[in-house]
Amino acid sequence: MNTYRLQEEAIPVDREMDVVIVGGGATGIAAAIAASRNGARTLLIEQRGFLGGMGTVALVPAFCPFTDHVKPVIRGIGLELLERMKRNCNEEYHELYNDLLDWVPIDAEVLKRVYDDAVLESGAELLYHTFVGQICMDPAGSRIDGVVIVNKTGRSFVKCSYLIDATGDADIAAMAGVPFHKGGEQGELQPGTMCYLLTNVDRNRFKKYLKESGDTGQIPIAVQKAQASGDLPEGRKEVSGFAWVSDYLVGINFGHIFNIDGTKAEDLTRGAIEGRRKVKEQLRFLQKYVPGFEKAHLISTGEQIGIRETRRIVGDYVLTQQDFLEMRTFPDDIARNAYFIDIHMATSKDKMAIHHLPHGRSHGVPYRCLLPLGIDNLWVAGRAASSDRVVQGSLRVMPNCFAMGQAAGTAAYLAGLNGLTSREVIIDELQRLLIEQEAWLGEETHERLAVR
Repeated sequence: MNTYRLQEEAIPVDREMDVVIVGGGATGIAAAIAASRNGARTLLIEQRGFLGGMGTVALVPAFCPFTDHVKPVIRGIGLELLERMKRNCNEEYHELYNDLLDWVPIDAEVLKRVYDDAVLESGAELLYHTFVGQICMDPAGSRIDGVVIVNKTGRSFVKCSYLIDATGDADIAAMAGVPFHKGGEQGELQPGTMCYLLTNVDRNRFKKYLKESGDTGQIPIAVQKAQASGDLPEGRKEVSGFAWVSDYLVGINFGHIFNIDGTKAEDLTRGAIEGRRKVKEQLRFLQKYVPGFEKAHLISTGEQIGIRETRRIVGDYVLTQQDFLEMRTFPDDIARNAYFIDIHMATSKDKMAIHHLPHGRSHGVPYRCLLPLGIDNLWVAGRAASSDRVVQGSLRVMPNCFAMGQAAGTAAYLAGLNGLTSREVIIDELQRLLIEQEAWLGEETHERLAVR
């Protein structure tokens, strides 16, 4: 590889913070709110002009479940934000989804405003349209002193005591030299999806078609007819999901784009172009084969293709498939997960891997999964937390990211109180504070701490 040596330069110190969070998806939002509400001087850095990650940037049309089919297991900040979005939607939306906690459709424009307001009300600072281009380590290489940011203002340095990597891709951890895994044994990655929003559709006509045809809500009959006639390519035999924001407005998660590495700009570029082409093809299919969609009009595609999988850090503990299957509880649990294992096929000929837990059951997510090897003031929460590939297929969804983000932000605040490293945070104190702030850590943890 050819190289070019940059000249040494002095850049201004933009600000000094207790906690810096990089990435404004579900993880970063919850981390920022948690850290700031507890009293830490907090800055949330996001490369786009709004928060929300896959739920707004990629137009993922619905929140995955917050419950284990019996009770909510994702509570705290995540559940608070879900309910706040509902309250800010129109009356028709309230009637449809007021009591729903699983697969709640996302109104992306409402959600952007909700996230803005919630983060700012917490006291955290926001910095949009900004990339972290470099990190600066202490001489020992065990702490990050701050980050170099790049935006329209120029290049500058943000000094911080603690850092939370909420990029979803472990970008900051990778810069710091943290070991990680990416994809499967052959480097294969789950495919991406270009989600989109349609208007001028007729939900009642669609429901009538389902009733009369025997097709299901994922319309496998229509999809397979179109594939047989050449109007759709071979691949997944059903639509991943329709999320009806109203009777005339629907978000769609449909199809796959293969061989996309979300850590490479070239792949994201190709994914965006191929994704928009696929949406055009899918729109023609819906108009031709699915009653209620004859006059459907495309409002928007995701700004970015939806990414399911990239890096997974190696942390102090690696959550495993056996932990999931045995529904284990850990002494340092900071969240519970009940979402099913959901690994999308790496090629159009592979089969999806899905495994559900029994209703009412979940497994713990230990604090150690957020602690990357070798760094003492960094947490990696969300999709890139320390797990094997199978568990990542379950842990990666937005409700879980809220829970891990709240834990990371709370831990960063506690560390700052007494100048501790991330590993010196007292687990009982962290768990008690999380529970006091409405997080759910499972019956055993609540009973052990005598918190009702």
